[in-house]
Order: sequence, then C-alpha cells, then structure tokens
Amino acid sequence: MTDHVHDLPSVREATDRLLTAVAKLDNASLSEESHLPGWTRGHILAHLARNADALVNVFEGRPMYESGTARDADIERDAGRPLEEHLRDLRDSGARFLATTERDQDWSRTVELRNGVTDLASNVPFRRLVEVELHHVDLNIGYELSDLPEEFTYREIAFLADRWSGRPEVPPVTLTTYGDRVWHTGGTEGTPVTLSGPADELVGWLAGRGLAGAHLAVEEGEGLPELPPL
Repeated sequence: MTDHVHDLPSVREATDRLLTAVAKLDNASLSEESHLPGWTRGHILAHLARNADALVNVFEGRPMYESGTARDADIERDAGRPLEEHLRDLRDSGARFLATTERDQDWSRTVELRNGVTDLASNVPFRRLVEVELHHVDLNIGYELSDLPEEFTYREIAFLADRWSGRPEVPPVTLTTYGDRVWHTGGTEGTPVTLSGPADELVGWLAGRGLAGAHLAVEEGEGLPELPPL
C-alpha cells in the first residue's frame, strides 16, 4: 500500500544517494551515453530536475507539463550544462518538490499527471521515487538494478504488474521470485506464461531495464512476452 508519509523520506534518501554519485562525475562524462537510447547522462539529469518541478505543478493544480514538445525542449536545453549546474538544479528542484509535500493538503484527492493519467495525491511521492531510483540506474555509473533497495524493488514490481494488467497485447503472466512472492499481470487472451527469477530481473523485464528479463526462467508458456514501452 502506498503511504506518502513513508515514501517521502525514501525520496529524500534516494535523491541524496543520486547526488552523491553524480558529484563524482566530471563535465566530459555527462555527454557520454546512458542506458537510455538517444539520451546522454546530461539528458537524464535534466529530466529528473524538470520532473521534480512538473510534480510541483501537479500538487498545485497546474498541468504537469505545458506540452510534450515543451517537456522535450526543456530536457534538450538543459542536457549540456556543466556538472555544477546540474547538481544545483537537482538539489533545488528536489527541495521544491519536498517543500510542496510539506504543506497541509488533501492527500486523498485525485490529481492529473501526464497524458491524462490520474492518481491519488498520496501516490505521487512513490512515483517520484521511481523516477529517481530507475534513472539512477539509467545513468550507467555503476548503480544497478541489483543495488535498488529491496522494498522499492518489490513495490515497483507490484506497481508495474498492475500497470500491464488488462492489456490485451500482453498474455496472462505470472511472475514469481522462485515461488517466494507471486504477481499476476497481462490480459486474458493468449497462452499463459509463468516467469521466475530474482526480483531485480523481474523489475528489469517489467521496466525494460538491464537485460530486460533475458535471464528469467520461462516455467510455462512460449517465451518471454514483449511489453509495450513505458
């Protein structure tokens, strides 16, 4: 169950962990490729800062982004900045996000995110945590899926399994960490599939990260299903 009171300290900790890691880089390394096709490390850092500000917009009842085009343009504009500017922006935007969450507000209200997606305000801190943790992995600086906090990994598996539930292009899928924990996702059509493996491999498949589930064992079915892009 998502709990903003629990999640907000996790956002702070994950942001501090990210900032500490990024501070060890140099300007040249920011222009190198990340794990995300077409994005440098600078693109990821720019996105993380602008995402924090976008979530402030969400809490304050404004559109998350002015438009998809404006979002992409802001990332391109900021991607090539020097390291110190990225670090300052990440710190300041992260602080603005946390300050917004400290105000008295109705956490049970529905807010609108990007592309018409809606959610409870209480779920937004976890969504920010997902951005920080997964994009830390995407930076390609030594923080791997296996380094993600265990609690986060299990919650993200459940979150993404729910996201792909009911999708007709995804067959019925059962996910298991070798029988320890079980999740279900996908639609109702097609040959059922059962996948097993370590939690980091499961989240990698669901999120399209790392080896994207290449090392998962197919216990039942015709192979590893292809998921839509996030």
